[in-house]
Amino acid sequence: MRRSPHPRTATAAVAACALTAGALLTPAAAQAAPAAAKPQKVLVIGIDGLLYDRIAPADAPTLDGLIASGSASKTALYSNPLAPTLSGPGWATIATGTWPDKHRVLSNSWGTSTNLATYPDFLTRAEQANPALSTFAAATWDPLVNDSAGRAIFGSAIDARVNGSNDTDTTTQTANRLLTVGPDASFVALDDVDAAGHSCGAATTCYLNAINATDGRVKQLLDAIKARPTHAAEDWTILVTADHGHTDAGGHGGNTPPERSSLIIRSGPGTTPGTPAIAPKNVDIAPTVLSLLGVAVPSALDGRVLGTATGDPFDTLVGSLQTRVDETGIPATVRGWTKTTPSGWTIDNTGMGTGGVAEWRGWSFATDEFWTRAEAGQWRENNVRARGVFAVADSDEWSDKSTSGTFNSALTSPAYPVAGKSTAKVGFSSHYRKEGAETATVTVSFDGGAPTTVLTYSGDAVAKIESLTVAVPSGATTMKVTWKLTNGSNNWYWAVDAPTVTTA
Repeated sequence: MRRSPHPRTATAAVAACALTAGALLTPAAAQAAPAAAKPQKVLVIGIDGLLYDRIAPADAPTLDGLIASGSASKTALYSNPLAPTLSGPGWATIATGTWPDKHRVLSNSWGTSTNLATYPDFLTRAEQANPALSTFAAATWDPLVNDSAGRAIFGSAIDARVNGSNDTDTTTQTANRLLTVGPDASFVALDDVDAAGHSCGAATTCYLNAINATDGRVKQLLDAIKARPTHAAEDWTILVTADHGHTDAGGHGGNTPPERSSLIIRSGPGTTPGTPAIAPKNVDIAPTVLSLLGVAVPSALDGRVLGTATGDPFDTLVGSLQTRVDETGIPATVRGWTKTTPSGWTIDNTGMGTGGVAEWRGWSFATDEFWTRAEAGQWRENNVRARGVFAVADSDEWSDKSTSGTFNSALTSPAYPVAGKSTAKVGFSSHYRKEGAETATVTVSFDGGAPTTVLTYSGDAVAKIESLTVAVPSGATTMKVTWKLTNGSNNWYWAVDAPTVTTA
């Protein structure tokens, strides 16, 4: 099987010369020559149906150790109608780095109606970019790696694939591959935790015992890596994740927080230990693997490399988040909303009706955990292209308590410099559902002048990335952007995130 060539750079070649012809260099010069970079290797371990909150109660010393030494966080999935919380969509999201509206694996029996050819798995992308890389995939669940019609989520371009008869077999074959070949990138998926969830429920000793057994298999994989004769000369990154969660009673596919629950644990070089302030997304696994392998991350992916600093102004509000006021269905411990604005941002509630639910009286800022618990099953769960803290105008939830008047609120950005520029691009993620007479608009104004409408939604805009090109008037020096929801009552919502303005 192929192994990574890891060619020496010019600097590394100089260092090598210092070792073989030391008489030509002074000892100080030889000592100063930098060492060659270690080969980067990645192992992604998928544990079907694993709940992050059940790791600590279980006897899982290996997973506990990865969490303690690395970065670890719960993550949140989508729900119908984007996709159910099933294994097919869950694994495809992890493998491709895209959400289900792109990869189109929407069930556990996806047939040929997918976009996996357009959005292949990260191992296939690695092979396409650099065929010299060594890749490996293993799973107990057949459709991940073994499909006679060529519909497996992990494709045929991968160097080697294993479909184990059970988790013990899958682990044994994977450990052998890690020990003897040490692929540059590997993926392995284990099933027994999910099986326990279905048979016993996630709130049982049976489920915890399955986590314990799987933890032992994870240790077997890590021990194989450590036993490699060349281990000291390699840098290994370990990523652990799950395709979905489970209810206490057992089962998944729906939109409850436990079913939408997943996780990402990362351990290895370059990892910032602890719990990230802004939770990652499962789509971040694929770009992280590609980046570690030195493969360019395609712009079509929805994820970003783990640990990438956020430039989102709304994420600066994470320390201002509060617990519930009127939303009594949300757990009292969840800090997830605020009326505080980022520096330079303003909210104008002129004309805003009175009363209503306090959390949603005009534009607010919220997290997925808080906002989706306000009311399940109304597509709030599918705001997947937002992350961290985002802006919300939710006239539907506002009207769940006695109100007078209608919802009228505007969120305005700071002034962006545009002097000497001919165009400006306004970018943001948008998750909008329209019903009734409410109006959602984006306007721009230059140097404090009258606003100009650049976007009006006439229907739903679910989980979209918007990019609006705006002409800059001659002589203009600054531009502000306003997102405005007016004439709302019991009429759904608008969520906006990651606003950017670029000029040309």
